Amino acid sequence: MDDSQNSTEHGLLPPGFRSSSPSSSKRKSPLRSRRSIFHSTASPHHAPNVAPPSVESHNYEPDESEVWRAANHRMNNLNRGQWWTTGKRRSIRRWMLTIIVGVLQGLIAYFCNMLSRKLSTTKWTYVYAALQDEVKGEAWSGKAYLLFLLYQTFYVSIASFMVYLEPVSAGSGIPEVKCFLNGIALPRIVRIKTLFCKVLGVTFSVAAGLPVGKEGPMVHSGAVVASAISQGKTQVCGVDTSFTKIDAFRNDKEKRDFVACGAAAGVCSAFSAPIGGVLFALEEGASYWSTKLTWRVFFCSMMTLLTLYSVKNLDTWWGQASTEKLFSFGEFASLSDGEVNFSIWELFLFSVIGCLGGLIGACFNATNEHITIWRMKHVNHSKLRRVSEVMAVSFLVTTVSFLMPTIWGRCTELPVDVEDWSDQEKELVDALVPFKCQAGKEYNEVASLIFTDADDAIKQLFHFREAGEDDASTFSSAALFLFFMPYISLATLVYGIAVPSGLFVPSLLSGAAFGRLCGHLLHKLDHTQGTFADSGSYALMGAAAVLGGMARMTISLTVILLEATGDMQYVLPLMLTLMCARFTGNVFNEGLYDIHIHLKRIPFLEQDAPEICEHHEIVANQVMSSDVKCIRPVERVGVIHDLLSSYGHSNFPIIDEHGTLYGTASRNMLCTLLKHRAFSKSSDNNMNPLGPRRVSPLLTFSEIESVYPRYPTIADCRLAPEDRSCFVDLRPYANTAAYTINETASCQRTYRLFRTMGLRFLSVCNHENKIVGVITRKDLLPEALLESLIRVRRPGRELGGGDDELGDSGESSGAIALGTRL
Repeated sequence: MDDSQNSTEHGLLPPGFRSSSPSSSKRKSPLRSRRSIFHSTASPHHAPNVAPPSVESHNYEPDESEVWRAANHRMNNLNRGQWWTTGKRRSIRRWMLTIIVGVLQGLIAYFCNMLSRKLSTTKWTYVYAALQDEVKGEAWSGKAYLLFLLYQTFYVSIASFMVYLEPVSAGSGIPEVKCFLNGIALPRIVRIKTLFCKVLGVTFSVAAGLPVGKEGPMVHSGAVVASAISQGKTQVCGVDTSFTKIDAFRNDKEKRDFVACGAAAGVCSAFSAPIGGVLFALEEGASYWSTKLTWRVFFCSMMTLLTLYSVKNLDTWWGQASTEKLFSFGEFASLSDGEVNFSIWELFLFSVIGCLGGLIGACFNATNEHITIWRMKHVNHSKLRRVSEVMAVSFLVTTVSFLMPTIWGRCTELPVDVEDWSDQEKELVDALVPFKCQAGKEYNEVASLIFTDADDAIKQLFHFREAGEDDASTFSSAALFLFFMPYISLATLVYGIAVPSGLFVPSLLSGAAFGRLCGHLLHKLDHTQGTFADSGSYALMGAAAVLGGMARMTISLTVILLEATGDMQYVLPLMLTLMCARFTGNVFNEGLYDIHIHLKRIPFLEQDAPEICEHHEIVANQVMSSDVKCIRPVERVGVIHDLLSSYGHSNFPIIDEHGTLYGTASRNMLCTLLKHRAFSKSSDNNMNPLGPRRVSPLLTFSEIESVYPRYPTIADCRLAPEDRSCFVDLRPYANTAAYTINETASCQRTYRLFRTMGLRFLSVCNHENKIVGVITRKDLLPEALLESLIRVRRPGRELGGGDDELGDSGESSGAIALGTRL
């Protein structure tokens, strides 16, 4: 075999290829900034925040290949002259699946709330009884604490065991859902196993008395439900449990839209706020939005709320519905008819509370970030250490929760004159906890906020009536401060341990204590003369401020809080408070969810291109990765197999004999062709590359996509030695309409194209339409852009100097390696 044949066998430049453009071998691009494309070493990214290799991007644009066009043509022929077309059937099925998603998420939320409340009630019943026995001298001292510790440890052990079974079920899940909707295929995020562990784990972690909430995990569970229902196909214990044949929905784009619906349904099921759920999916969730998706998300949230109404009012046989059975902050009644509960000049005070809440949220985020970094270095790499940390933190939370009411030690008399009080206020009085005080006559102020469900504690802070200068019938300033500081400190520590947990309710509860403390101090200034609004209004503003300072949400959080309060008088105060909290918090750091996304090194693409692009006039040639491996339209099986085995790239450019970009081939498609043995023993290299003749047997588009999302890997492709010399004709399967961008395009335009179209791979070409590099998601991160800029401006290195690293031969082993010389 001569040298040219040997080069062809190993996937090098085909015979006569270099001679087709002799002048290009000495030409250097004026914009070159990366190493020579002939240098096939590791990826040029060395920044510590680069995403792990296992993280891939979704592909929201179909590969427009010949088999794809043939499938569409066949469907259009079948629909010709028909009224009931495939598109209409698909639309009806899409709406039906959306209904199922909303109903299932409502049932899951109902089950989670009912079970967690049942577990909490059981725990509090025995602990309260033990406390009263200690007061009466019928039990030894410390029995209540040990019983409390036993229940807490048992519940948190189950929650931690769920995370032990499925590690990705830890935390709130909102950062992971945001990344999924941003186009990142995080592993195991939307699996049925994750749903089971998430829901059951958060049920027990809330019942365990940890400063966590169910709201974030409900968003994650809604996303998993939507993903599973839309695909109609899961793997449970290695068994394919397909229950639908809706192949049209088995793609990244349809799954993304269903997950957005599920996320909105999760918020609705947590707060009974359907409009807030829609806005949450728009503001915090989905990176890709459309008018049609808005209607579907709204419809899904509506079905979730309808389900909650139905199951929670079964006792009335769907008669008169009771809104009290849904999540609510209670009724904020106006203190005087026809007037709001605050003065116009108090809007300035609400803005100040918003700024303070933003500062508290920034401190919360910064502290949790440092704790998480330490945790990632010393704990998270071992399952045993994660479980041990959960037990240690649970012991700390239990001890502090029991010590705080004990340290307070003050018994406050229950209100006696309550005839003119509303039913809601009377119920709140009945819910006060005596702790070690005389039951039925006294209560412990701090225990009434700790030894109860977080939802009830929030209502206490929002609606418990002020009565006089001596703090009678209210929570005193000292009690509020004693509760606020340890609780928010424990919440900072708990978020990130190996249990499913959310931060909405802990932030609302700590913020409500802070806001009520501010209102209480203001009332002391004017000796309760009625100059200021009631403390409940300040508690609501404080709750919004701290939650907004932590999550940096504005529009959706405003609507969620309004739907939970049911009182439109607080529209403007909430808007001002949340905007001030966001502005203040952004001065110091990002929102907590964004911080955790960056700490996990996930390549999240923000809406706008990084500022470094505009400040330094970066172009695509400086951003792209030059380590490109190309293949030919008709390629040997051995070359493709070696290429897939040696490199983990998700896409490979296809070039013709002149080096011109012919199309792209995805890794999934190449592995599918090899597994189905779609190759032959003959090849005609002189045939017209765009002609009708084909070498290998064709696979239909449905055969290639039927295994989505579990495509075969290169390990699944078993080849005999004689198969390596066969040829694969890639022309029917190549994406001949792949997105490309010129090497001189600005970084801003490149970023917009990549993010707007939801790409996972962007080819960079020169003015001759010859491939010079590729851009992936990781190349557009701020860290990668900064590294590229530093490489360009590195002293002592001439731009384009890397072109001579391998001399003039330009040959390398493996597949075709191409650069600007083409």
